[in-house]
Amino acid sequence: MSTGYQIDNQDGFYFLTFQVIDWVDIFTRKVYRDILIDSLDYCRKNKGLQIWAYVVMSNHMHAIMSARNNNLSALVRDFKRFTATHILKKISTISESRRDWMLKRFEFAARSHVRSSKYQFWTHENHAIVLDSMAFLEQKMAYIHENPIRAGWVEKAEDWLYSSERNYIGKDSILEIDLLDIGYDCAYQL
Repeated sequence: MSTGYQIDNQDGFYFLTFQVIDWVDIFTRKVYRDILIDSLDYCRKNKGLQIWAYVVMSNHMHAIMSARNNNLSALVRDFKRFTATHILKKISTISESRRDWMLKRFEFAARSHVRSSKYQFWTHENHAIVLDSMAFLEQKMAYIHENPIRAGWVEKAEDWLYSSERNYIGKDSILEIDLLDIGYDCAYQL
């Protein structure tokens, strides 16, 4: 059983939350959301990351993930490091009206840790919850897909472009994922 929301079972299915420091609403800009999507796509195609569901919100991302090579912790670490580096670089190179404020928040967060980086973009925890039954997995998938509705951004989950709901109903999507056959005949036995 998982303790402290850690990824204990490297070959398990996990519900993960990646949160930006101080809930900074950085993903209100497409340029930063696209860095996440491009990185997820790369990790899926080249590193063995399996993405079963996801949603990108204004200051966090939820996902259901696993790893083909039983190295989910390493994949998550690399994904977070890569996206943080590229997002911070993008903040500094584009015309960003919130640049100074955001960088000060990220710099202040980095000071509270022993690590030697100048900025901290993501919180250190991933709130990893192992999904040990199909019912629990389906509950978390519904939570993920309904997030933009609860935020008041869309009326139907499929209308949020940065979500896997579109994959599951056969609409054009911005990220290919690993589809679960949910409902009657599950492709994965938990």
